Amino acid sequence: MNLLVTGAWSDGKNCIAELEAMGHTVTFMQFEKDALPCSYDWAEGVICNGLFLTHPIEQFTNLRYIQLTSAGFDRVDMDYVKSHGIEIHNARGVYSIPMAEFALCGVLQLYKQAAFFRENQRKHLWEKHRGLLELAGKKVLIVGCGSVGNECAKRFKAFDCSMTGVDLFPREDSLYSEMLPLDKLDNALKQADIIVMTLPLTEQTKHLIDNSKLSLMKDSATLVNIARGAIVDTEALINHIDHFTGAVLDVFEEEPLNKNSPLWEKPNIILTPHNSFVGDRNAERLREVIIKNLYR
Repeated sequence: MNLLVTGAWSDGKNCIAELEAMGHTVTFMQFEKDALPCSYDWAEGVICNGLFLTHPIEQFTNLRYIQLTSAGFDRVDMDYVKSHGIEIHNARGVYSIPMAEFALCGVLQLYKQAAFFRENQRKHLWEKHRGLLELAGKKVLIVGCGSVGNECAKRFKAFDCSMTGVDLFPREDSLYSEMLPLDKLDNALKQADIIVMTLPLTEQTKHLIDNSKLSLMKDSATLVNIARGAIVDTEALINHIDHFTGAVLDVFEEEPLNKNSPLWEKPNIILTPHNSFVGDRNAERLREVIIKNLYR
């Protein structure tokens, strides 16, 4: 297969010899916004992330295989992929562990008042805080029970939390006390202490968490979004955030987040620059996924 590999696979250049040994002819391009180093019709397969945002997929007339380096499919025209019989794979499972650790870490920072103690350490100030919370016994709602959601469930469950799942395709799963369909989300939100968003961005899930959903949440609730920014309506969140214990936000509708956004100034928010997926074993897992899919 004629295989176009982009720099979205950070270890891709180091794996060219391995791909060629598998029988593929490989061309590499570092930056996906650049001009292609080959003709569009040359590429039969691509390993990329956002290549089709700047290079329309329709121009790849001989494309039959796509391997994404991301977990989400939202940067690809999936209707076109399906209608043209193109085989497509995502990076399922590659980033799930660091993202789950990040979600747990963020909630613990809010519950244990990490910012308060860090600031007092900076000031050399000895002052107790009597408002620390416990994770044990809290009701955690995982919205999106795929690979990332399941890894989150494992970790919160280890802290003696009760786990409820909401998914587009509910199933029996021992990680959760129950898993509900998406149309049961409202009632689940009313009961949850911690809500973790890990579902994919689709037309159905865009602005899933809006004013009406946020108004259902407990004042003591904590919202975690490590999925896609557009799943949460930003303006609605700004309107409601002062009523919650807090939020852990790694993704936003507009990235980078505007410097004038009021979210920057909220003391009950942990805000990070779409960084939750980073882990020291990602390259190892991604290579394994890519090679395994190509062998298949």
